Amino acid sequence: MKQFNVAVVGATGLVGETMLRVLEERGFSVRELLPLASENSRGKSVKFAGKKIPVQALSKDSFKGMDFALFSAGASVSLEYAPIAASSGAIVIDNTSAFRMEEDIPLIVPEVNGDVLKSFKGGIIANPNCSTIQLVCVLKPIHDVAKIKRVVVSTYQSVSGAGRDAIGELEEGSRNVHCKVKTFPHRIAFNCIPHIDVFEMNGYTREELKVVNETKKIMGDETIAVTCTAVRVPVKVGHSESVNIETFKKLSAQDARIILSKAPNVVVIDEPAMASYPLAINAEGRDEVFVGRIREDISIENGIECWVVSDNLRKGAATNAVQIAELLI
Repeated sequence: MKQFNVAVVGATGLVGETMLRVLEERGFSVRELLPLASENSRGKSVKFAGKKIPVQALSKDSFKGMDFALFSAGASVSLEYAPIAASSGAIVIDNTSAFRMEEDIPLIVPEVNGDVLKSFKGGIIANPNCSTIQLVCVLKPIHDVAKIKRVVVSTYQSVSGAGRDAIGELEEGSRNVHCKVKTFPHRIAFNCIPHIDVFEMNGYTREELKVVNETKKIMGDETIAVTCTAVRVPVKVGHSESVNIETFKKLSAQDARIILSKAPNVVVIDEPAMASYPLAINAEGRDEVFVGRIREDISIENGIECWVVSDNLRKGAATNAVQIAELLI
């Protein structure tokens, strides 16, 4: 079996660490692993395949001989170094927002539009926003059967989406309600904050507009109307979404359950009478997208309501990136 040299940029961050774990768990054929991070991480090491591997400082010469470069170190880092990695011959899979809406760069969720990569000739591939990934895994099978007219989504996003310091702030705030607020605009412990990323002139945040624009690009249909409200909630790992789908063709709730139960990597958990529905605490550490609370919308003729949950560090980031690499090989 052919083996590959793989660089992971941002290897000491939450997503970078998860990428290493997923590469190992899924048995990705790695010949050489190169963990890269900023100068601040020099001297640190990561564990991979039973070995401790020293972290190297990211530089313009880091990518020589690399087959894949997985980026998770922030958009500014990707903008500077991803083109360098690509020009060095590596296939770049970028987990940041740097290239997602570039017309000539594919934005991929393998279960939804992996066929786009049949014509990929090398360069950069963008990994979508975590909330978008789990959303489109549910939308695509519905769209294929009933054609979606409009989507209204409210996200309930865990603090891990904001990094390691955010988890610490939640834990500290849970012990001390008077702790200093650093990562978020307000205290996150015992609170919900309807504010992720910066606000734009139209009143939407950038996080909300990522969901809107990325969904249309991945689905390959600009006619789908999408609106989003993104909320940060006091959950450690796992993003949840309330999703309202209006279709052109009538679907019953049972129709939707059957369609989704056959969708790749989607697990239906939908027995509300037994208090059985997707929960963030159960999705943590899993790679599937979970959907439940499936019901017909009583306010419109052709509408389906559902609740969607996934691990934002895994399927929402690291696992999706590794799946892209697997698809290419």
